[in-house]
Amino acid sequence: MKFTINRSAFLNSLADVQRAISSKTTIPILTGVKIIANNEGLTLTGSDSDISIEAFIPVEDEKNQLEIMETGGIILQARFFNEIVRKLPDDKMTIEVLDHFQTLITSASASFTINGLDPNNYPHLPVIDSNESFILNVNLFKQVISQTVIATSTHESRPILTGVNIVIENNTLSAVATDSHRLSQRIIPLEMSEEQARQKYKIIIPGKSLIELAKILEEDAETAEMMITENQVLFKTENLYFYTRLLEGIYPETQRLIPDTSSTSVVFNATSLLGSIERASLLSHEGKNNVVKLSVSKDKVEISGNSPEIGNVQEEIHFQSFQGEEIELSFNPDYMKDALRTFGQSDILVKFTSPIRPFVIVPSEDGKEFVQLITPVRTF
Repeated sequence: MKFTINRSAFLNSLADVQRAISSKTTIPILTGVKIIANNEGLTLTGSDSDISIEAFIPVEDEKNQLEIMETGGIILQARFFNEIVRKLPDDKMTIEVLDHFQTLITSASASFTINGLDPNNYPHLPVIDSNESFILNVNLFKQVISQTVIATSTHESRPILTGVNIVIENNTLSAVATDSHRLSQRIIPLEMSEEQARQKYKIIIPGKSLIELAKILEEDAETAEMMITENQVLFKTENLYFYTRLLEGIYPETQRLIPDTSSTSVVFNATSLLGSIERASLLSHEGKNNVVKLSVSKDKVEISGNSPEIGNVQEEIHFQSFQGEEIELSFNPDYMKDALRTFGQSDILVKFTSPIRPFVIVPSEDGKEFVQLITPVRTF
């Protein structure tokens, strides 16, 4: 194998596939990146057996400055290889595989020879030949990811809660995540064939996989194809394949956790409320219990935080409308801050039921497509 390429273009694809490569893998060959050259271009592959990413660099794209002199393949230790490529002196680089998988990397006056491995020993990626294929709007789906993964659990004691539960039916995609203390649900429209619309698809994608997917989905890609099989899902754009395993098990029934009614409703600006909670949490983080208190009445809304060692903070919060009964409750400010950041600058409706029941946060103009739910903290 021998090829010459623009170093920046190569680094971009190398950075994408490296997101799937872990130094902690128990399979040594997976610490490497697989490079395959054919007449159409280069294919770079990285995997940790849970996530696999394949990036294609086409010859026909002139900005790649890719010239294939000899087809073939190699596996190179990803961490060292990436450092070498980043520090090469010129905009162009040449990679040539020599005898016994030794690989020569040259750029201007710099020359490295490193040991490689036989690409035929690299594990095969899943073969996904499925009719269960859906077209996603990339920007909208990245929004879904950012709004739901915040509620996934980080504890492996309940593995199923480390994922996002995705249900596809009736021309909609519903994504929900919960760690049992908070919940986030987002529903978006989805084009489906008549046959698909008659069925229901349920998959649980690891939250960590979705975070990595959101990072590498190209900003200029309008759509991505999602293909579902029994234990894998593939997200596919023009030059990128992202595979991830699915979590096995039955996700909890979350719809019943969202209250149908409320005793108190208040409209806030999300950014303004976020600022107040950030200030209150400055002291709550110093205490044994990371808790802030919210008092709501028709005359004023007040938030307070306390640390016996440091002091206390109290702030009156501006609100746009109030309806219902007075209420006082305490909550984890970090959960609330994560939820509020997903709403951006918009106005939100916060619906309370009781001091010990979960409260709901939704956009003020539409409370159905996007729901955040947080469980209060008992302080008595």
